[in-house]
Amino acid sequence: MSSEILSQNEIDALLSALSTGEMDADELKKEQAEKKVRVYDFKRALRFSKDQIRSLTRVHENFARLLTTFFSAQLRTYVQISVASADQIPYEEFIRSIPKMTILNVYEVPPLDGRIIMEINPNVAYAMVDRVLGGKGISLNKVDTLTEIETRIMKNLFERAIENLAEAWSTITEIDPILSDFEVNPQFLQMVSPNETVVVISLNTVIGESSGMINICIPHVVLEPIIPKLSVHYWMQTAKKEMQPEDLQSLEKNIRKTEVPIAAILGSADISIEDFLSLDIGDVIQLNQKIDEPLQVIVEGIPKFIAQPGNYHQKIAVQILDTYKGGDEDDE
Repeated sequence: MSSEILSQNEIDALLSALSTGEMDADELKKEQAEKKVRVYDFKRALRFSKDQIRSLTRVHENFARLLTTFFSAQLRTYVQISVASADQIPYEEFIRSIPKMTILNVYEVPPLDGRIIMEINPNVAYAMVDRVLGGKGISLNKVDTLTEIETRIMKNLFERAIENLAEAWSTITEIDPILSDFEVNPQFLQMVSPNETVVVISLNTVIGESSGMINICIPHVVLEPIIPKLSVHYWMQTAKKEMQPEDLQSLEKNIRKTEVPIAAILGSADISIEDFLSLDIGDVIQLNQKIDEPLQVIVEGIPKFIAQPGNYHQKIAVQILDTYKGGDEDDE
């Protein structure tokens, strides 16, 4: 079925043509019965489903939030990073789409095979360097004359920034990103064959008054071992996965050691604001609790037990008489 949606005018024209005999309904049915030919470009082979692309987008939305926090702390200025798009394209197309001279960080992601690229627009990269050096975050574009000091600052900054990728990917797999190469010319980066499918996640980046793009290029060879984990079915299975008995025992053991505040209520009273404002040292407030009535014991602010007052080892204490009937139990 064609995905084209007809307008109301086109529908009216079609009905009119059928009623006047300009168009034969049998011929229309015959055309629909014929096999439709769809053009397929083998150079742009789609190796990831839309579901898997959405999963990668969710992972890198988390990565964008982590980067925003990291760079805000490091640069001490306004930083906003968000996912703009996620597409699967041939590696050759990715290389053509980025500037001829730009900042390219190549990372290994063991235990996964292959390497990934983080391309940072020079305007963004130089704004970061300017902030690190105490400037206002002015963006320049002189990648061809990158000094050793600027190179070192950028490498240190992006080497620490990529640690957030491991945290973002922890929901699907454990990785240990390592900066293996720093380059400014995309033509020198032939990591995979030109027709190899890569996933490119583009991040909108704003640093102070400067803005640009950060592109993350992930080849298919990197994602191939974890493709099953990118499906919604896997995420649902993971969410429903039952805890192991030893995990439950450990959790129960830790919960039993948790301290909770407990208090015995001696009584309460209602007084007017006027009486409250006139209270002075030595005044007596009469409580609604009789001296021979049991006390209410509350845990985390919730009534749980009935007790009687007394002392134990020369300290004030209460003895539990019964569980509290009412409150949460009545609600259930």
